[in-house]
Amino acid sequence: MTQSKNGLHDLGLRGVQQTWNPSPARTIELAICRGEGKLTAGGAFLAITAPFTGRSPQDKFIVREPLSEDKVWWGKVNQPLEAEKFERLVQDVKAHLNTRELFIRDVYAGADPEHRLNVRLISESAWHTLFAHNQFIRPYPAELADFAPSLTILHAPEFHPDPERHGTRAPASGPSAVIALHLSRRLVVIAGTGYAGEIKKSVFTVMNYLLPLQGVFPMHCAANVGPAGDTALFFGLSGTGKTTLSADHRRALVGDDEHGWGEGGIFNFEGGCYAKVIRLSPEAEPEIYATLSQFGTVLENVVMDPDTRQLDLDSEAITENTRAAYPIHFIPNAITTGIAGHPRNIFFLTADAFGVLPPISRLTLEQAIYYFLTGYTAKLAGTERGVSEPQATFSACFGAPFMVHFPTVYAEMLAERLRRHRCTVWLINTGWSGGPYGVGQRIKIAYTRAMVTAALDGSLSGVPFHPDPVFGVYVPERCPGVPAEVLRPRETWADPADYDLKARALAAKFEENFKQFAPHVGRAIRAQG
Repeated sequence: MTQSKNGLHDLGLRGVQQTWNPSPARTIELAICRGEGKLTAGGAFLAITAPFTGRSPQDKFIVREPLSEDKVWWGKVNQPLEAEKFERLVQDVKAHLNTRELFIRDVYAGADPEHRLNVRLISESAWHTLFAHNQFIRPYPAELADFAPSLTILHAPEFHPDPERHGTRAPASGPSAVIALHLSRRLVVIAGTGYAGEIKKSVFTVMNYLLPLQGVFPMHCAANVGPAGDTALFFGLSGTGKTTLSADHRRALVGDDEHGWGEGGIFNFEGGCYAKVIRLSPEAEPEIYATLSQFGTVLENVVMDPDTRQLDLDSEAITENTRAAYPIHFIPNAITTGIAGHPRNIFFLTADAFGVLPPISRLTLEQAIYYFLTGYTAKLAGTERGVSEPQATFSACFGAPFMVHFPTVYAEMLAERLRRHRCTVWLINTGWSGGPYGVGQRIKIAYTRAMVTAALDGSLSGVPFHPDPVFGVYVPERCPGVPAEVLRPRETWADPADYDLKARALAAKFEENFKQFAPHVGRAIRAQG
């Protein structure tokens, strides 16, 4: 255990006791002794975070203050919190933490040292610091002694804010929570919720604010590299397939969720993966499945037999949003440096609950910007509180909950890079075919993998493409390993007229959603609707 000489004194924190940067084994021992979780039969650590088993976006706030307020995309995504209320929250959380044993974890966010954040997590929970150890980039032991944080997270899952005193949301039922970010002070407060994803996404939000100011494009995407050195990016919201499709034994994994695109290429923000494991299959996802039996993996909200300690990956008795957090080197072919070259192929992943989008299509540059700003998918069950079945949603940049600037800031950075590096952009529907959710079937992962492989290895380069009559995207006539009718979703529906109605209904939703961006983009992009 290595304690930094830059301690907690300046924060006014002391706690009953402080434990700095313990090894994974020591952290797990502490967590089990404290009753925070249990070991599974395979050796992973399992914690239950109910009632908060997903992100709580309605409880996330950004402090309105002079140094950052003119750069923030204020509204439903970035809710303002008065600076005075935030100060009360900070003081009350500190007072709470000073009555508890504290666990401190120092990590990096950003594989590129020029654009790296030194993150310090201060928590009343031991296992959450193991999550951070798995999820972020781990400093060498020699670096910990002089570690100076450039972002501090005060983590108090057992402290519930007072909406009147702290300016937070008053829930209709159940406990209150808050995730509050002060951008210029580089300070985050997470209180009332034990869901570890709030730690990960708070850091991502801060990176999404800082990096565009440095000329770096932050992305909610996975990345991998082929044998020829070709980099591919996979954009998409939780549950659309970023982690699954990027974990390919034929390609080296850079990261599964968050990256930056700078002058030299792309770099991972993290040093680990955070995979959904509901109904995880050893046949379809062998690399991820293997991590569930590795000591040091952190599992969240997975159902386990209390006697045998065997996992039931099919059960959603706690939530559908069951998770595994593990260091990236648990994936056999990972690129542990977290750095790769400029991408050649970019995939936008969408889980279309209407079942009308083609499973694979190629986009023009203008279409790419339109679909990037649209960010259509289905909000999958369990990822956010209160979502019990898929819902059609539009999430700008395929990650609106984490975007601080107005979405066109990120879209312009993407467009410039697409032009300069001549990337091919593909739209992949990992959702439904043959009908909407409840009628049709989820597209087979084997078909999706075949389509992605064909796009990457050039198998589609000589295939004719035709524009979809409703959405205008370019659909290939054929694809190796995929039945021809699967490529044309209208042919998979029992009633083509019903397909036409649903397709036009979704197109209308696209047009309505894009009105917020139309004044900020050129005519060629607006026309893609």
